[in-house]
Amino acid sequence: MKDNRNLKTLNAMRILGIEAINQANSGHPGIVLGAAPVMYTLLTKMMHVNPENPMWFNRDRFVLSAGHGSALLYSALHLSGYQVTMADLKKFRQIDSLTPGHPEFGHTAGVDATTGPLGQGIAMAVGMALAESHLRAKFNKDNFNIVDHHTFVICGDGDLQEGISQEAISFAGRYKLNRLVVLHDSNDIQLDAPVAAAQAEDMQLRFQAAHWNTVKITDGEDLEAIEKAIAAAKTSDKPTYIEVKTVIGIGATNQGTQKVHGAPLGTDIATVKKYFNWDDDDFTVEQEVYDFYKTNVAERGKVANAAWDQMLQDYQAKFPQEATALQNAIAKKYDVDLTALAALNHGTEQATRVSSGAVFNELAKMNPAIIGGSADLSESTKIKGADGNYDWNNLTGRNIMYGVREFAMAAINNGIALHGGLLPVASGFFVFTDYMKPAIRMSALSNLQALYVFTHDSLAVGEDGPTHQPIEQLAMLRSTPNVSLYRPCDMAETIASYANALADHNRPSIIVATRQNLKELQHENINTDIKKGAYIISDCDKAQVTLIATGSEVALAFDVKAILANDGIATKIVSMPNMNLFKEQPLAYQAKIIDKNTKRFSIELGSTFGWQGFLGDDGIAFGCDHFGYSAPFNDVMQKIRFTAADIAAQIKKAI
Repeated sequence: MKDNRNLKTLNAMRILGIEAINQANSGHPGIVLGAAPVMYTLLTKMMHVNPENPMWFNRDRFVLSAGHGSALLYSALHLSGYQVTMADLKKFRQIDSLTPGHPEFGHTAGVDATTGPLGQGIAMAVGMALAESHLRAKFNKDNFNIVDHHTFVICGDGDLQEGISQEAISFAGRYKLNRLVVLHDSNDIQLDAPVAAAQAEDMQLRFQAAHWNTVKITDGEDLEAIEKAIAAAKTSDKPTYIEVKTVIGIGATNQGTQKVHGAPLGTDIATVKKYFNWDDDDFTVEQEVYDFYKTNVAERGKVANAAWDQMLQDYQAKFPQEATALQNAIAKKYDVDLTALAALNHGTEQATRVSSGAVFNELAKMNPAIIGGSADLSESTKIKGADGNYDWNNLTGRNIMYGVREFAMAAINNGIALHGGLLPVASGFFVFTDYMKPAIRMSALSNLQALYVFTHDSLAVGEDGPTHQPIEQLAMLRSTPNVSLYRPCDMAETIASYANALADHNRPSIIVATRQNLKELQHENINTDIKKGAYIISDCDKAQVTLIATGSEVALAFDVKAILANDGIATKIVSMPNMNLFKEQPLAYQAKIIDKNTKRFSIELGSTFGWQGFLGDDGIAFGCDHFGYSAPFNDVMQKIRFTAADIAAQIKKAI
């Protein structure tokens, strides 16, 4: 094993990391000690980043997929000159600190992705590499490599055990994402036991089967071997997997065991410091160490950034149209021509998935930054990106063939959004959000503008039966913080939903659409109303009843209103395409729309969870709180008594 015990520039990264963990009495010292040579080599030798400009667009991206190793990342950022101070390291895992337990994008300078839930970081890195390849092909010109960088990942054994990792690895190999380099901190230990207790495959063969280049470094302390492997990966025509055999918790009494995985070293930190010949006081680093990082990370990156800035200026002069397009995409300046979109509305009865597809196609023409597709369901969801299929020999294609990889699709799109310069869209059947929820949650947590379009939104799926009929999914996603979910009732609401989603830059937007045809309803000011989440679509003087409905059930509410009118019951109807947005409105507006002087009833073909707050103690939420049935749609509605006549009868009985 190579001897790095006297290399202070490397060991400063290790020692600061484990000191932060000890100070917090919480964290994972094993990966800090074992994987530091990989992090060190990347930062000081291979990556181009600028700590003075952490969001420099052409920087190399780094994803710590093994997010529990955050103390290693924070110590590296501190030493490299990012805005992570020694005081921040001392506040590791404390309230309101810049050094939370797992890395958070947008919170800590230098963090390119929020990670922690294992496996997702690898998939997000795949998305970053895809975005780079697409933008490189679209914008680069002779002598102007305006988009030209790599994406690096440090992952652990746990990352590679998660199913999403295989989805992402398969995808990256298929599309030859050669600017992607995954470095595996392969220490044969996980929290409960040695890796062999849970996993048996040969990782080299696994990646080779997915069409990756593979390298194995038998000594994780061999800086020269690590540098050589990364340099070779940079010239590859495939993504590269580098397995680095490390010793977890190297230098500790219990090195090489799970005892150093997830618990502070405590007094054993003295053993580690002695092993690495470290005799400085706690949280103390000599100036020569800082000087080394300034030269080899900060100044090197600053020079690269300045050269790129000059190239961009020259590019702007020679290719003004392309430069403007790139800068607008980075700034999320999206075109939404409401007049052109309104022209798509012919007033015909059609499924909102058809309306959605038409609107999406028009917006994709307006905005070349829109990229994405469906999880092998574009014929059904009507969502298919423009300019042909993205592929290694057609990098400018904007339709991504994700395959049946729902979870990876959403996480890859998070990576595309994190990279910048593109607006990703992912589509599928609504019930399969169960497979995608962890990545949608990560979209929301990271404040990412990602677009999700789901169809087959209710029991109206009919013959496909309960496995494909969503029940709880609306409630699940509405309850997720920072998610904006639209369930439009017709073409007009669909157009408005898309327009609002493109203007909403700091959270994911979800559009949920029907398979069955819906009537086109009358709207007075839908493009304004949609921003408030709910509005009165059918008013009535001296109303006794308020019906609150979404999506396909808004038209049903009109049928219920007609029945009630025959019995002299005055009724108003509220369309609530976006419950999340409505809850954000001032209380005065909410009170204006939800008239508490009336009896209130909600109508939505899904779980009734979450509706009672709008209805009061005596209101009724009409929905379905059990799984569905395999039968034609109308037969299912009769079975669960979800017809206008049944609902009207229950309302009359209630009042």
